[in-house]
Amino acid sequence: MTDIRNYSLEDLAKILKGWQEPEYHAKQIFSWIYQKRAGSFEEITNLSLALRKKLKENFTFRKLELARFRESVDATKKFLFRLEDGNFIESVMIPAEGRFTACLSTQVGCKYSCKFCASGLLGFKRNLEVWEILSQALEINRRMQGGGEERVTHIVFMGTGEPLDNYDNVLEAIRIINSKDGLNIGARRITISTAGVIPGINKLSREGLQIELSVSLHASNDTTRSRLMPINKKYPLKDLIYACKKYASDSGRQVTFEYALIRDVNCSSRDGRDLVKLSRGWLAKVNLLVYNPVKELSFQPPDSKEISAFKHLIQNEGIPVTLRKPRGQDIEGACGQLRLRQGSNNA
Repeated sequence: MTDIRNYSLEDLAKILKGWQEPEYHAKQIFSWIYQKRAGSFEEITNLSLALRKKLKENFTFRKLELARFRESVDATKKFLFRLEDGNFIESVMIPAEGRFTACLSTQVGCKYSCKFCASGLLGFKRNLEVWEILSQALEINRRMQGGGEERVTHIVFMGTGEPLDNYDNVLEAIRIINSKDGLNIGARRITISTAGVIPGINKLSREGLQIELSVSLHASNDTTRSRLMPINKKYPLKDLIYACKKYASDSGRQVTFEYALIRDVNCSSRDGRDLVKLSRGWLAKVNLLVYNPVKELSFQPPDSKEISAFKHLIQNEGIPVTLRKPRGQDIEGACGQLRLRQGSNNA
């Protein structure tokens, strides 16, 4: 049987209609699942016992098992969930000035093997289903302040996996997240982060959605980017920038370049000038990150002087730039680290 959260509101309404049930029950079910934080069919008390029984006979209502939980001194919370097949995925909740951002995974592992990232070190296993993507946000909501009024306000698909490599499931999850009958999170509060899967970016341009696009750039020339991110050999910078410009033009949304500063790799003055050239003259901004070291890898962050100099170089050229404050460093907050540790323990 399929988990009920794999279905859109429209699909669920059609199923109910086929059962000779009022279609408005679909909205009631959605409300209980996505807004009232129900964890089972039994909790949907405004449906008849007969309908709840029929739902239980035709759908599953699975749960992610919380395998590990860690909380940082900066209040960042990291969740390691065990899936029914024994695989693990990570999610992160980042609080900041009245907003609560959930960072969700879209795949078990990652096939793109970026050299500085922990996500691909255990290899790629499979895509997540729609319900597995949504359940991360739902579980985080249930655990926020003991189930009070606080809830996730922003979603970023920046966890383990490449969202555009699991395109259909991620887009279906986004539509439910965005729906006023679902999690009711505005499109502009939802961000997809990609390593640069150009066909996916082009497809996203045609969706007519106002979601944010973030591109993991991390280098401003093909030589360095191909060394750090093998995907660049298939989708080089010239083609990637063209696709990003088209997305910005079609959506009217600014594209963000994520750029992790790594000592002696990508933060020289020349790297900065090349980054300016890529970002100038269109709706682009740069989000600098200080590299979060992974024990199994040799990369290290630059010192504060280098970080400041790189940021000011970009800023002085008139490019919108921010320096993201490091979060969760004391709990191995970077993508894939907690899952990697669990995998190593199970080896």
